[in-house]
Amino acid sequence: MNKISVVISAWNEEAKIERTISSVMWADEIIFVDSDSTDKTVALAKKYTKKIYHRPNNPMLNVNKNFGFTKATGDWILSLDADEVISKELAQEIKAVSSQQIAGYWIPRKNIIFGKWIEHGLWWPDKQLRFFRRGHGKYPEKHVHEYLAVDGPTDTLIESMVHYNYETVSQYMRKLDTIYTENEVANLLATDYQLAWYDAIRFPASDFLKVYFAQEGYKDGLHGFVLALLQSLYSLVVFAKLWEKKGFQEVPVSATDFDGEVASASRQLTYWTATRKIDQTINPVLKLWFRLIRKYVSS
Repeated sequence: MNKISVVISAWNEEAKIERTISSVMWADEIIFVDSDSTDKTVALAKKYTKKIYHRPNNPMLNVNKNFGFTKATGDWILSLDADEVISKELAQEIKAVSSQQIAGYWIPRKNIIFGKWIEHGLWWPDKQLRFFRRGHGKYPEKHVHEYLAVDGPTDTLIESMVHYNYETVSQYMRKLDTIYTENEVANLLATDYQLAWYDAIRFPASDFLKVYFAQEGYKDGLHGFVLALLQSLYSLVVFAKLWEKKGFQEVPVSATDFDGEVASASRQLTYWTATRKIDQTINPVLKLWFRLIRKYVSS
């Protein structure tokens, strides 16, 4: 019988950590890596496992996760964040597949954001490579949203984990500012990305159109609309911080160039709005009309 180790890393998660750990008490071993928590996180974790390790709170979150992997003794490792929960159905599936000749498994993840399961956009199925053979996987430690790198073939499980993601707008903004955009900017600097003024328009416009239309975020109602706007804000902040790193370079922007960029973004918006209307209307005449509009703006 293969042993399964669960590795959890956390920082100040006293409100969530018991829900997470209690969902994996079926595992053979629970490794808990604390990142200098100042609340009751460690005290609560001690109720469920004695294998607790302390590490500095590294901005590259995956450093401490990789450390936790080195402490696991199971044949398989399940990597979890402190705001994720494993359902009984997923636990049964994990235990059933752990003897198969696969190096790692992707797990669909339900994101609960602002009190709602977000079923489209970036947020579903949001597959995460989290269950893998010990010694066959680790995080590259290059991006906070990176996937595990697994040596060998992978497959995808059917059941999903639950991710209790952003609960408040303030939480979203705090993580956007202190973790995610900082990491994104560092990666762009490492690639010597050549920033242009029009990226201030293209970055947010592209992300909004992708999340809201191409990935069908509009099907999540107001939640989907606001999350698409927040994603575009994320991209704008990335631009602004990258501009800051480059010394707030003075760049003249002519009215003609500005109008051209806005017109291009407007055409893209019209294209995707027409595409949505084509999908939603049953009137053949209206379908034809929206197709003509889409063809016109894309020509």
